[in-house]
Amino acid sequence: MNFETENDPEILRQAALLLERENQRLAKEIIKLTAELIALKGGDSEQMKLRIAALEQQIAQKNRLLFGERSERRANGEGDAPPEPPEPPKPPKKGHGPKAQLSLQIEEVVHKLDDADKVCKSCGGALVEWEGQFETSEEIDPVPRRFVLKKHKRQKYRCGCGGCIETAPGPEKLFEGARYSIEFAAEVGVDKYGEHAPLERQVRKMRREGLLVESQTLWDQLERAARLLAPGYEALFQYVLSRGVIDADETRWPLLGKNEPSRWHAWSVVAPDAVAYRILEGRSNEDGRKVLGGYKGVVMCDGYAVYKSLSKTEGFSLAHCWAHTRREFIKNESSYPAETKRVLDLIRGLYAVEAKCRPGPEGDAERLALRHAESRPLLQLIQHWAETTPVVPRSSLDDAIKYMAGHWSGLTRFLSDPRIPLDNNHTERAERGVVVGRKNHYGSRSRRGTEVAALFYSFVESAKLCGLDPKVYLSTAIRSAVRGERIPLPHEIAARG
Repeated sequence: MNFETENDPEILRQAALLLERENQRLAKEIIKLTAELIALKGGDSEQMKLRIAALEQQIAQKNRLLFGERSERRANGEGDAPPEPPEPPKPPKKGHGPKAQLSLQIEEVVHKLDDADKVCKSCGGALVEWEGQFETSEEIDPVPRRFVLKKHKRQKYRCGCGGCIETAPGPEKLFEGARYSIEFAAEVGVDKYGEHAPLERQVRKMRREGLLVESQTLWDQLERAARLLAPGYEALFQYVLSRGVIDADETRWPLLGKNEPSRWHAWSVVAPDAVAYRILEGRSNEDGRKVLGGYKGVVMCDGYAVYKSLSKTEGFSLAHCWAHTRREFIKNESSYPAETKRVLDLIRGLYAVEAKCRPGPEGDAERLALRHAESRPLLQLIQHWAETTPVVPRSSLDDAIKYMAGHWSGLTRFLSDPRIPLDNNHTERAERGVVVGRKNHYGSRSRRGTEVAALFYSFVESAKLCGLDPKVYLSTAIRSAVRGERIPLPHEIAARG
């Protein structure tokens, strides 16, 4: 074994134990031979005892250096040297190295020689098992998903009087006579709206796994589940709109049905612990009012004109996104490197101030103070740069400066409200699932399809935001709906711990 290259801790531990045992055996042998040598030379017994005691002390000291702790422990538990500070947790390794798999079930497999192979290659003798000694390695093995056909036999009971027959209740179902379980429907929903697998692709995969099913059957499970979950979906939407600061955005969503306008849009409203979607025919003022009508608070958004129109409503104010503003100047970097470097450095400074603050409500007071002390002067420098930088009228840089100036009120609103972030990148990340899903299954085939998609995306993405398993959450929510109970929202389950 090469100790310099071996990195398996279990192998190294076993090797260390073997070396320690061998070291102790050799130490005893040395003491024995030393005693015999002194006796042969005619040394007195007292000198021999002292010599052996010295050898034992040296061997014990070397054993401690090799196998013991770094410092001697006193009787009171204190060491001669000050305790070493605990090592900081190491960040997870990047690249192709092995990663700790703490959530995987461990299955031990013991490999043994066949009887015919239990022969010593040196002398031909019989090999016997070395108790407790193994060479250990790991491999990760997939367990194929399988479907089972459960036959639920509901026991019947009768009374001797002949006047009463009772039957044990069966499992909860999506609808009376449903052949597929609630967990099946939840898995189909997450596979489509969380893993972006179209129903036809799921059908092909299920057939390889032994289940014969049609895509229409899968759609029926989703549609039935969506009916049950509709009250929870509306409650989730209202929860997001009840927050004082939210993000809003919209992205296109194709509708493939005949005689339907094709360019529909998925609107999203996002809170720190929830996201809700509406998929509507367009992105007009009317559509914006369907999503945000009646909202009172601050909406973080890009510069789309519909949001400005909505802000005329009392109690509705806008905060604009510095990431979008920054992108306008990044577009001009190659043509105006000197001018854009200055403003991009200043915008970078705004983000550096935010990085100093604790996230969440706990850091609000600190964030507000730092913004007044450090961000406000940076904004004054950005404004001065915009007013004094010479630009060619109607050039792309001129357009970028005008874009920033036109949204200056919303871009600076964060100074007075510590809840307002610098950008709505949080929203764009939440919308990523919709964008990937659009690419994979090309939108919806019907108006009902847009409603089902909006509902499932809302629940799946909200569960992810709260650190929940979307499949487990959907199963729980559907069961609550089947029982006629209030549907728990993802952030409520997460708060229970």
